[in-house]
Amino acid sequence: MKPPLPSSSSSTTSSVLRKPPRQLSPYLFSLIVFIVFVAILYGEDVMCIFSQQPQLPPDSARPSAATAFWGEEKRRNEKKKKKPKLPFAVGKTEESCDVFSGRWVWDESRPLYEESECPYIQPQLTCLEHGRPEKKFRNWRWQPNGCDLPRFNATMMLESLRGKRMMYVGDSLNRGQYVSMICLLHSLIPEDEKSMETFGSLTVFTAKNYNATIEFYWAPFLLESNSDDAVIHRVSDRIVRKGSVNKHGKHWKGVDIIVFNTYLWWMTGLKMKIMLGSFNDEVKDIIELSTEDAYRMAMKSMLRWVRINMDPKKTRVFFTSMSPTHAKSIDWGGEPGGNCYNETTMIEDPTYWGSDSRKSIMQVIGEVFSKSKRPITFLNITQLSSYRKDAHTSIYKKQWSPLTPEQLANPSSYADCVHWCLPGLQDTWNELLFAKLFYP
Repeated sequence: MKPPLPSSSSSTTSSVLRKPPRQLSPYLFSLIVFIVFVAILYGEDVMCIFSQQPQLPPDSARPSAATAFWGEEKRRNEKKKKKPKLPFAVGKTEESCDVFSGRWVWDESRPLYEESECPYIQPQLTCLEHGRPEKKFRNWRWQPNGCDLPRFNATMMLESLRGKRMMYVGDSLNRGQYVSMICLLHSLIPEDEKSMETFGSLTVFTAKNYNATIEFYWAPFLLESNSDDAVIHRVSDRIVRKGSVNKHGKHWKGVDIIVFNTYLWWMTGLKMKIMLGSFNDEVKDIIELSTEDAYRMAMKSMLRWVRINMDPKKTRVFFTSMSPTHAKSIDWGGEPGGNCYNETTMIEDPTYWGSDSRKSIMQVIGEVFSKSKRPITFLNITQLSSYRKDAHTSIYKKQWSPLTPEQLANPSSYADCVHWCLPGLQDTWNELLFAKLFYP
């Protein structure tokens, strides 16, 4: 007997319940599996697939935006730490330009001031007043290779010195550079607003309306010596006290710009006497060092003092290299027995350097300064000045003592081939100082 047939409604429901599900096509099933697999692996990056954006590498291979930003910021800060902005700097010299390498060119617009217009030039440097017949030595301008020196701007210099102290420290050659700077600036200052006073080893030029001073401190060795008297210092048997930079250094503290030099007084022979104790000791402990070793000792003492006493965020420290002499004309191919006397043209050989002793001292400077942890700007005036045998005071200056008939009969015997006429070469030294101060 057959079972009764179900009603239409129950039959439909039953058939639906018992109907097997439709199977997915292999292609669709594979696609769903792939999407789930990608979603698990890449999470939020799966959205990039569906939005058809270019696929980026996984996070492990690329920095996030925040990481990239802070990484770049860190690199910028590290770069700033490596090359901090120096005080007084307003720009910089082209990296490819060495302002100390170049040539002398004729310039009708020079000199930058007249000798008669600057009452601060000491009579040992006023060459025209003392009878120098030709003036061409004043018209040469230094032209670096591949770039130009910024024009000296007296207004900018004075404004930068407002409320500050600038000091030159060293020997009579540094004093000449000091006087040159004053001559370059003083015409902008009203007569009743400027003064110059000397207090022993210290000479102070004051620009009252700028509340600024430009000073010179006599210390020919930088260290204490038996030549420290600012007036009576022509001592033939020179002695320097080791480690005594603080004797003079206490007068240098608080300056904003300091310009050191020392060279000429070390060149008295192959050996230098060094005192290990005090000048007040009854029995003085003195040793002898080679000139190079003694000079190295002084440079290290100076750099140590700078590191301890000068704040690199506020002060600028300069060191002017050796000022050359022209005492032997055979050095540049001249007649034996001659010197700078009657020389009115410069040395044209671009490779001319001078004496070997100068080279050895330059090597000492390079060795010591390369190890300095304190930024010091080196004014390398040596070679550019070596060409200028025409620029010395020669016989055209106030003499320290009356000349003998024998000297008068042989002018080259008393010619000064060490110091320089003003205006003249040392104005260029200050133009280079200006360039390195504001455009290091």
